[in-house]
Amino acid sequence: MAELEPRNFLQPCLLLLLRERPDHGYELAARLRPMHDGDGDAGGVYRALRGLERQGLVRSEWQTSEVGPARRTYHLTADGVACLDAQAQGLERIHQVLHVFLDRYARVVAADRRFGLEGVGDEPCHDRGDGRDRDGGVRPAYRAGRRAGR
Repeated sequence: MAELEPRNFLQPCLLLLLRERPDHGYELAARLRPMHDGDGDAGGVYRALRGLERQGLVRSEWQTSEVGPARRTYHLTADGVACLDAQAQGLERIHQVLHVFLDRYARVVAADRRFGLEGVGDEPCHDRGDGRDRDGGVRPAYRAGRRAGR
C-alpha cells in the first residue's frame, strides 16, 4: 500500500518556514526535517522553491559572503502569505477529519479487544468494502455484520 501523506505538503511547510524568517535553501532543508517526513532531498527543496518563485509566492535574491560563495536567500511574498493562510485553513479541516477517523478507529480496536477479536482481519488492505476480501472470500461474520450496521 502506498504511504499516506498529504499531497504537496512540502509547499505549505516551506511557506511557513519562510514566514518565520527568510533563509537559504540548504538551511530550509535542515529546518524542514522535523515537519516533513521526506527523504531529506535538498534537490526536491530547491525544485519546490523555484516552483514557488514562479508562482510569485516566494522571491529570492543573491547574497554575497566574505567567506564563501554567494547564496540565494528566499523571502515570502504577500501572495505567499495569503497562500499559506489558505493552505493552513485546508490543513485544519484535514486535521479535524483525521481526528474523527482516528477516534473511530480507536473505538473499533478497543471493541475488538474487549470481545477477544484481536488479529481478526489483520491482513492489510484486503477488504473491498462489500463484506468480501479481495479474493472473493467472506470476512468473519462479526466484522461483516458490524460493518453492515447489525
